[in-house]
Formats: sequence, structure tokens, C-alpha cells
Amino acid sequence: MTKTVAQAAAIDRTAEGRRTVVEARDLSLVFETADGPVHALANVDLTIGENEFVSFIGPSGCGKTTLMRVIADLEQPTGGTISINGMTPSEARERRAYGYVFQAAALYPWRSVERNIALPLEIMGIPRAERKRRIEHYLDLVNLGGFGKKMPWQLSGGMQQRVSIARALCFDPDLLLMDEPFGALDEITRDHLNEQLIQLWAQTRKTVVFVTHSIPEAVFLSSKIVVMSPRPGRILKVIDCNLPADRRLDIRETPEFLAIAHEVREGLRAGHSYDD
Repeated sequence: MTKTVAQAAAIDRTAEGRRTVVEARDLSLVFETADGPVHALANVDLTIGENEFVSFIGPSGCGKTTLMRVIADLEQPTGGTISINGMTPSEARERRAYGYVFQAAALYPWRSVERNIALPLEIMGIPRAERKRRIEHYLDLVNLGGFGKKMPWQLSGGMQQRVSIARALCFDPDLLLMDEPFGALDEITRDHLNEQLIQLWAQTRKTVVFVTHSIPEAVFLSSKIVVMSPRPGRILKVIDCNLPADRRLDIRETPEFLAIAHEVREGLRAGHSYDD
């Protein structure tokens, strides 16, 4: 019997023996505009295994967020194939197989912190007692225990993003998609949230796909870094980040960290990323 792409991906494993979560082959996307076609992605081949933390990095407009939106079924590719846990992106979205954290926290200002987190659970019809248990659990997980009754405007930007992360995790998706969630924060807050996120990943072992413009952030957080070219977005290089799982910020001063950062920077230069 001939397998479909989705069926094949469901039993496929990466070279490291991990179950494949995201599988893209020859993926392309062209936007039709009044000024003519815009080639956003071209010939993207990518495999992401379970429990990996994979960062997309590249110049502005290179298609990082577009590729993430294709994974999330928010954009439709015009060529190639993609599967999420052996499903089409549409099926994965319908089955709530992923959580999405946007660049802005996107919290409803008229809902308290706990009611913002509860929203997807309400939509899913989760009973009230179970909603309460999950809200408390994920608030504790993002170090916001006791803040459930606060309103979003009473929280700092970093705290609001942690609420957004708790909301994305509360229905226990296999995959967490994070579109430059710390980009608008000051450096001190961003460093603090980077440390918290690496600890959160160690606790949950979710598969994470993360968009960033920051080389240090990508190296600190990731198990793999996907370097993308200027538009149309292509994958120039996939770099393994074999740093210890228990990372602290001072690891950024080690030769191992600096060597990986140098490799990422050279990959970006090879793609003429600094000429745009």
C-alpha cells in the first residue's frame, strides 16, 4: 500500500532517532500582490524532531515568521509538502496540536490573567474544576503564581508574555510556536525570560519553534539553529547547538558558546544578510 506524505511522516524519525514533528519538503510560498508576485519562501527542506528547541534566524523579511505561519496553517504554501505530527497543518490546527505565542502578548484587557489563560480551555469545553487546576499549574510553571486575579495592564511586558506562554501551554499541545516573543523587551528582562524559558523547556520537554533576530538568544535557547537567507527565504544552514541542557547566562562567555555564535554569524554573512 502506498503511504501518504502524512502517514510516512508519522512513522519517520530524525537522524538522531527522534520522532519527527515537523517535516517540510521543497516548500515554497508566493504571495500574489497588485505589484506582482512576492516570493516569500523557496525550496525549504526542514525536519524538526520531538523535544527539540529550533530557532529560525535571518534578516528582516526573510520568511522566518511566514514559515512559522505555514506550520500553524495561517498561511498556505504554493508548492511542496509539510506535515505536523503526521497531519496536515489544517488537521494539526483543528486538533489543537500546537500553541502559538505572538510577538505581542495579545491578552484581552477586560479579562483577568486567569480568564485569559482559561479562554482556550473554555472554547474546548474543559470543565471548570479542571480549568482551575490547569490555570494554577501553568501560572506556577511560568513563575506567576498568585497573579491570576490581576488585569493585564497591572503586569509588566515580560509578565504579560509569560501569561501568553501559559495560555499557549494550558491545553498541553505537543508543539509550541513562538514568534519573537521577547523582541520588544529591554535586554535585562529579555535575559531573565531566556533563562526562564530554557528552564520551562527542560520541565515540559515540548518541541519548540522560535523566531528571533538575536544570535545570542538563538544560541542560548536552541538545540538547533536554522539560518535563513534574504527573501525568498531558503535554509542556508542548520547548526547543532550542543551546549549543556542546564544553561545559565554566563555560558555566553564560554568558548563553546562563542564558537557556535561565530558559526551562525558566518552563515548569515554567507547569505548576504547584512546587505539588505
